[in-house]
Amino acid sequence: MKKNYNNLIDFMDLLLDAICVVNPEGRLLFISAASEQMFGYTPEELVGKPIFDLVHPDDRDRSIAVSKRVNAGEEIVGFENRYLHKDGRTIHVRWTARWSEEQQIRVAVAHDISERIRAESLQRALYAISETSHQADDLDSLFPLIHRIIGELLPAKNFFVALYDRHKDELSFPYYVDEFDTSPSPRPLDSGTLSAEVIRTGQALLLTPNSNKSMHLKHAQVVGTESLDWLGVPLHSGKRTFGALVVQSYGGNARFTDQDQELLQFVSDQVASAIIRTQLHERLIHAAGHDSLTGLANRGLFQDRLQRVIARVRRNPGRFALLYLDLDKFKGINDLYGHTVGDKLLVEVAKRLQGCIRESDTVARIGGDEFVLLLTNIVNPHDAKNVAAKIRQVLNKAFKLGDRNLLIAPSIGIAVYPENGESAEALLHFADDAMYQSKRTAG
Repeated sequence: MKKNYNNLIDFMDLLLDAICVVNPEGRLLFISAASEQMFGYTPEELVGKPIFDLVHPDDRDRSIAVSKRVNAGEEIVGFENRYLHKDGRTIHVRWTARWSEEQQIRVAVAHDISERIRAESLQRALYAISETSHQADDLDSLFPLIHRIIGELLPAKNFFVALYDRHKDELSFPYYVDEFDTSPSPRPLDSGTLSAEVIRTGQALLLTPNSNKSMHLKHAQVVGTESLDWLGVPLHSGKRTFGALVVQSYGGNARFTDQDQELLQFVSDQVASAIIRTQLHERLIHAAGHDSLTGLANRGLFQDRLQRVIARVRRNPGRFALLYLDLDKFKGINDLYGHTVGDKLLVEVAKRLQGCIRESDTVARIGGDEFVLLLTNIVNPHDAKNVAAKIRQVLNKAFKLGDRNLLIAPSIGIAVYPENGESAEALLHFADDAMYQSKRTAG
């Protein structure tokens, strides 16, 4: 009989699926040889240990609950959960299990379905990325969605996107989620970061404790906290590499493998297309609402923001102000030095005006040398006068353009809601009249 029992075990060890026998407390009494291929541990390493120690932490409670149902006599077919392989990667397992009342043991068969889950996840990810790229209005809304999708493929608690602007030679990190560090500041491509090496070479880079880190760190440096595992793949547009996707892990619960590199590289082309498409959409939206010369809001965008502010203060009473200004003697500068110099002067004026307001306010160029400012939240009319005084101070300083020092002065008209009008038309008319009155007084 013993010989037959040993033969049965030999037969079980030939199976590709793992056969497990577990006591009521969840300790392994027996597991077949397939355990080493599936979990990375030999049967000798596992027998006597709690099987739930191998279960992925996020699936542990659910798996314990199902085991209790089996112990109560319910037959379970097709239960799926995740386990941690000895090398740290996550594997997906499909279980069939039943309880032996006579022997007081749970007998289960484990089938590795990681490849199936991987293929299904990839298809879902590619579809989701494609959908996301058409839904996101800008990169700020796109990147968190990409992060979530990639997190369904591999461990991505720490994930960032690096983008490289060739014209500025600037490597920036517009999306950076990390449990220890904040987003690095923009830097040149030759600054020596690992993500810069991925972009410079156009090649994926996987660093683990088992890889030759020193070889790569001769050319690149770790910025911030050094991770246990680091995986970066390039983002390509045609033959140009314009960025990188990076995941990193600081602990042994999340490890990266060559298979993870293949997964991330596989979706990177779709992610790159989504980024390029969203950047184009952003540029088109920006161009539709902004002045092509100065980059300030144009008349259409300004009117839209003004109407929104009016709607807000009608719901929640408050004050805001409009400043209408033009540049005295600008026409003379244009006639004397040409439109190229005049355009450069307008660009510099725009920069100085932006420095006079808060982020919530708006500066718009509505034509020629005419600008209008929307101060969205003021306490009293004197606040608007203070901003106007600041504008006069900064614009009265000489503008150095090449070898020329040019002097101009603004004429400014102020309208305050609701004292000077309650509609966009009334406020703009009042501010325009006040500006011309200021010009006549100065002249």
